[in-house]
Amino acid sequence: MAHTRVGDLLKTGEIGTAVTLQGWVRTKREGKGVGFLEVNDGSCLASIQVVVVQESLGGALKQVNTGAAVQVLGTLVASQGKGQRVEVQAQTLTLVGAADAETYPLQKKRHSFEFLREIAHLRPRTNSFGAVFRVRNTCAMAVHQFFQERGFLWVHTPMITVSDCEGAGERFQVTAFDLTQPALPPKLDFTEDFFGRPAYLTVSGQLEAEIMAMALTNVYTFGPTFRAENSNTSRHLAEFWMVEPEMAFCDLEGDADLAEAFLKHIFRTVLEQCPEDMAFFQERISDRVLDNAHKIIDEPFARISYTEAIALLEHSGHAFEFPVHWGIDLQSEHERYLAEVHFQRPVVVMDYPANIKAFYMRLNDQVDPQRQTVRAMDVLVPGIGELIGGSQREERLEVLEQRMRSVGLNPEDYWWYLDLRRFGSVPHAGFGLGFERLVQFMTGMGNIRDVIPFPRYPQNAEF
Repeated sequence: MAHTRVGDLLKTGEIGTAVTLQGWVRTKREGKGVGFLEVNDGSCLASIQVVVVQESLGGALKQVNTGAAVQVLGTLVASQGKGQRVEVQAQTLTLVGAADAETYPLQKKRHSFEFLREIAHLRPRTNSFGAVFRVRNTCAMAVHQFFQERGFLWVHTPMITVSDCEGAGERFQVTAFDLTQPALPPKLDFTEDFFGRPAYLTVSGQLEAEIMAMALTNVYTFGPTFRAENSNTSRHLAEFWMVEPEMAFCDLEGDADLAEAFLKHIFRTVLEQCPEDMAFFQERISDRVLDNAHKIIDEPFARISYTEAIALLEHSGHAFEFPVHWGIDLQSEHERYLAEVHFQRPVVVMDYPANIKAFYMRLNDQVDPQRQTVRAMDVLVPGIGELIGGSQREERLEVLEQRMRSVGLNPEDYWWYLDLRRFGSVPHAGFGLGFERLVQFMTGMGNIRDVIPFPRYPQNAEF
């Protein structure tokens, strides 16, 4: 059924034209012989008012309640009320899908985000979540636009893997064994399983992206990843999306340059394409939303070494919950102090201690074995802390083998990864960005579970 989107009607619709409108009723008001419907189709934050003269429509309005789906054929006219330019004068009103006014959960009042999580199948119809998912969509399109315009190839890395990229062991296991059988042996023989060995949902596509970069030069992944971390916080999800570019013939400085340009592009695109939604977040969610966006877009990112960051924190005079000393993994409070208080803008921290970073990060050449560092970086932003983590990868075969053994990995299990260092090895680098954390920072939403349509976290896999 051909129809015109509400967003187009409100922005560019010409008064006097015949329109076909389809959407869901947000509110219904009835007066003497006339009714007013607020209809929204998700194309924009605002709804459009439909004026229904009951006498001419044979009582059709009586069948329509809040939450119902309707189709309206009518004429676009100048609005008689305040707040919008046009409204629709209905000639016909068709109830497409009924909704029971007594049991429909979304009434015209504010609902808590905790309650809306319980009805995730209906929460996209609210202003807050409609805005979140429009911004999320624009962010996703901007990701592809940024990389495609720079000649990167989008590669699809596997969701099922036998490797552990991060080495943390927090992986979901994949098996074809019937685990409901009561007589399972005490130790399963995984040579009899579907893949002939233990397999897991991926925590990152990085290692496979490195393979592709060693032939295609510049690539990126953008897809779901999984962490079996039993963390019930506002910052963690069990299933989330990652953006991971990988560049051959690139060092850490080039990696940081790309990360900064990437964030500037994403935020600039969203401000241009979703101004009403961003204004909504600024007014209703956090009054820091637009300021944070402009700090990303307008200001150059600060850059310091980890050692310099520790010195700044130690001499800050600030009482941190977690004590500061060289060798610690920076906590959120440390990251936020650097970005919010000291620099008051995004900051890239580089060259972290080797013993707190992954095996694949390139060891710095230095003489102090007590302060051995790797070519790693984190991009820290106000209000959230780490937004991007990346590194220059270790391209030297012998050094990489030694690093694997030092963290308890068997190099033979990664023979293909080591082959990349045997045959045409080059300096290369990349980073990872948690897509939901980006959307959370951009919108000011307090809980990461509210920026993904169907959140997965401990004890919850509903919908």
